[in-house]
Amino acid sequence: MRYDSITEAIGNTPLVRIDPAVHGLRNIDLYAKLEMLNPFGSLKDRPAWNMVREGLAGAKERGETIVELSSGNTAKALTLIAGLHGLPFKSVTNRMRIPEVKELLLLLGAEIEELPGQTECLDPTDPDDPLTRFHQELGRPGSAHLHTDQYFNARNAEAHASGTGPEIIADLDGRAPDWFIACVGTAGSSTGVARALRARDPGVRVVGLVGQKSDFVPGIRNADEVQEVGLFDPATYDTIEPVSADDAIDGMLTLIRRCGMLAGPTGGAAYQGAVRHLRAFDEALPERRTAVFIVCDRAESYLGYVRQRRPELFGRPPVRNSVATLTDAELRSAPVIEVGDAQKWIEEQRPLVVDLRGPFAYAALHIGGSVNIVDEIFDELLRGGLPFSKQQPVLLACPVGEKSARYAALLTRMGHPDVRSLAGGIIAWRDAGAPLVRE
Repeated sequence: MRYDSITEAIGNTPLVRIDPAVHGLRNIDLYAKLEMLNPFGSLKDRPAWNMVREGLAGAKERGETIVELSSGNTAKALTLIAGLHGLPFKSVTNRMRIPEVKELLLLLGAEIEELPGQTECLDPTDPDDPLTRFHQELGRPGSAHLHTDQYFNARNAEAHASGTGPEIIADLDGRAPDWFIACVGTAGSSTGVARALRARDPGVRVVGLVGQKSDFVPGIRNADEVQEVGLFDPATYDTIEPVSADDAIDGMLTLIRRCGMLAGPTGGAAYQGAVRHLRAFDEALPERRTAVFIVCDRAESYLGYVRQRRPELFGRPPVRNSVATLTDAELRSAPVIEVGDAQKWIEEQRPLVVDLRGPFAYAALHIGGSVNIVDEIFDELLRGGLPFSKQQPVLLACPVGEKSARYAALLTRMGHPDVRSLAGGIIAWRDAGAPLVRE
């Protein structure tokens, strides 16, 4: 195949059957749509090109900068497209959580601006959030930016409704699969593909996968965050189910080692979530059915993410004092404290308040007198033992109270006699009208 431009190579990715000996399903043929084989390396190549292409000529004439609120694959694709057309690209985000992705974006020529959002992602319903105000400013007339706006731009979903979905149908000999299992980030791929599949067969069942609240899976929103995405419509999904970081890595290893697919953790989560969901139906099926999930990008950008959670995969000793080793009983008994009681406790006992959010969220608003130790750094501290004196009471806070509860459970196991997690996190503190300060 010969092309005049690299963008012509976007799409027409393979649909590959997973060997039943790998997944163990007896009556369901499971297929992986290998979006990682797009020319810029991910599923996001399609919407990036679809969102930006009509505005490129005008943007160049006006000397505009392409800008997107992205810390991952959309930014990567847009950076390369911008470079092809002699335009600058700026990535705006609350927090770059994958160092390799940040370094790659800089290598590609992106400008990165990390703004102090109050939570870990854009919340368009909060007009006081600096990230939200920036998002609104980009849409004003006269802006010097071409804003692709992936969380609200219908062209995001249209790229999959006109491309990814029809390709799946064509590769299944004109049939839609019985199930489509999709990780939900911007909701563009799940929405667009579901639209195309159901146009062929209204009976297609769509499973949306979101991250567990206490976990971080690259490219996937958790159950709370996904509600803030403009393209997200719960009616798209027959069911929405959580996946964990462990699911993502387990599935990633299966796809790499058993299927020869260099999948990243999002694809791993999609595989693991798909198999788990389909097992409940497999045995009772009277005839063979089909299911499709998407492998959205490659493994290489996530080695640090995997190394932090599974050091033994790289020949390193297992992590001591890790939240990953907590039992269900320990998690259920994690010491938590409600906002009102926490205010009294702070006033009377003066506990050390540790805010586990990113530095920009902390700078925007935090509890007065608290210290900011980002969760990844806090995780490292705990590996060496208790980082605080047992005589010092400790209150842990995170965005919604899930992650801090896990760390409170771990510190309790490690022997700290008085550590508590703020129930509902900083969001609950804010919503209760409790005082917050800016840095």
